[in-house]
Amino acid sequence: MKPRILIDVAAVPGGGELKLYERDGAWTIMLDANELMSSRSPGSEEALATLAAERVTREGRVLIGGLGMGFTLRAALAAFGPRAELVVAELVPGVVEWARGELAPVFAGSMDDPRTSIVVDDVARLIQAEAGAWDAILLDVDNGPDGLTRAGNNWLYGEAGLTATRAALRPGACWRSGRRNRTPDSPTV
Repeated sequence: MKPRILIDVAAVPGGGELKLYERDGAWTIMLDANELMSSRSPGSEEALATLAAERVTREGRVLIGGLGMGFTLRAALAAFGPRAELVVAELVPGVVEWARGELAPVFAGSMDDPRTSIVVDDVARLIQAEAGAWDAILLDVDNGPDGLTRAGNNWLYGEAGLTATRAALRPGACWRSGRRNRTPDSPTV
C-alpha cells in the first residue's frame, strides 16, 4: 500500500487544522489523529439526505450543515426535486476550496447545480437567522453530537441548539443528524 500523501491544510476558524490526504485514489479529511471522513465510506452521509427526502416535500428548502466531501449534497440533489433549494453551510473556507479544486471529481458537479448555494458560515448562525425557514435541516458536522472539530459545535446538540433548530423548521419539516433522527415533535434530549 502506498503511503498517505498530505495534499493541503485548512485552518478551522477558532483554532485547529483540517488536513486533506490522498492514498491510492482515496481521499481523507483529518483533524489531528481523527479521521473525519473518507471518500471510501459515503453511506451515512448519503442516508442522511435520502431519509430526509422521504419525510418532506421534494421541492423544499434544505439546509445542510457541513460540506465535507459532498456526499450529503450529492444525495440531496438526487433525492430532492428540480425546484428544491439546497443551502450548504461550511465553516472552513478551505473545504470549499478543496471541493472546487482537488476534490472536484468527488463532488461530480454538485457545486455547480443551480439548486446548490454554498455559504461559508457556521450552520448555527443560519439556523438562528430565520424562524420557520427550512423544510429539512441535515447536520453533518463533526462525527456526532460532540464538538470534535470545535467546541462551539456542542451547542447544536444541546437544549438551546435543539430549540433553535425546531424553531427554524416549517410545520411538517424534519431534521436529521448522523447520530440521531428527529422530527419537530421529538422530545428534546
